[in-house]
Amino acid sequence: MAFENPSREEIKTILEQVGNIAVVGLSDKSDRTSYMVSYAMQKRGYRIIPVNPAAAGQTILGETCYASLAEVPEPVELVNVFRRSEYCAEVAREAAAIGAKILWLQQGIISQEAADIAQEHGMTVIMDRCIKVEDSVTQAVRKG
Repeated sequence: MAFENPSREEIKTILEQVGNIAVVGLSDKSDRTSYMVSYAMQKRGYRIIPVNPAAAGQTILGETCYASLAEVPEPVELVNVFRRSEYCAEVAREAAAIGAKILWLQQGIISQEAADIAQEHGMTVIMDRCIKVEDSVTQAVRKG
């Protein structure tokens, strides 16, 4: 069966109810898309937890960065992924191992293997969508 993202209404509900968001591949460089998107989400009130082995132990956006999802010392509900498609299956396995409920692959990132792994573990999967754009759309709908 071909992959299909949740409806806009379902995505709106996810974003309204989500707890901690771990961002895999969050860069410490402010000119990178992962940083800009995470910064905007943080400013909207979302809790962002950086995950990037190259920056582990550093502080990004005022939060401690972890080398892997397994090292995050608190529950993570949504895993937002800024990694190339070929790395997403492993991220999906890690997300399942920590009990995440949502796997979100950013715009331009598609991995059927990651989606299959996540769905096998009961996770909701969103692919090839920007979380910041989706949040802006749901904000506009709420205000509209």
